[in-house]
Amino acid sequence: MVMSNRKFNRILLAVDDTPCSQKAIEYAKDLVAEFKSTLALITVVPPTSPASYGADPLLGQQPIIIPEVSEIQQRTAQDYLDTIAAEFLGAAEVFTFNKIGSVREEILTTAQEWTADLIIIGSNGRTGFEHFISGSVSESIIRKSTVPVLVIPGKCD
Repeated sequence: MVMSNRKFNRILLAVDDTPCSQKAIEYAKDLVAEFKSTLALITVVPPTSPASYGADPLLGQQPIIIPEVSEIQQRTAQDYLDTIAAEFLGAAEVFTFNKIGSVREEILTTAQEWTADLIIIGSNGRTGFEHFISGSVSESIIRKSTVPVLVIPGKCD
């Protein structure tokens, strides 16, 4: 199969605020410029855990969720996406998706709904016990994706 005529028109770039993402961003810039692609940036914020401030389970008091924390996380994530989006001057268009939920599920769902034809994601390079405990988002995306996935490797601590 010859890939020379293959064009990636819609690239989904999954980012967070780690050095792994910075490497993936640099690769994406080159691909977007080469193919004049439309780019979508996605970041996923895990759901806010209930805080147990002043909650006493013995008295039947439930932990509470503080909506301001979630709002601050979402606003910070959107600012981060907007900053990165401004770096992609060669893109046909740039979209941003700021999601709350499971990182792997949100990336896969967005890729399908947005009809991405390539997903780019950084890998944290964990091995051994750390990998076993944390799992690998990039591995599960590779297994479940219906489009090519470009994983940018690197130890990113």
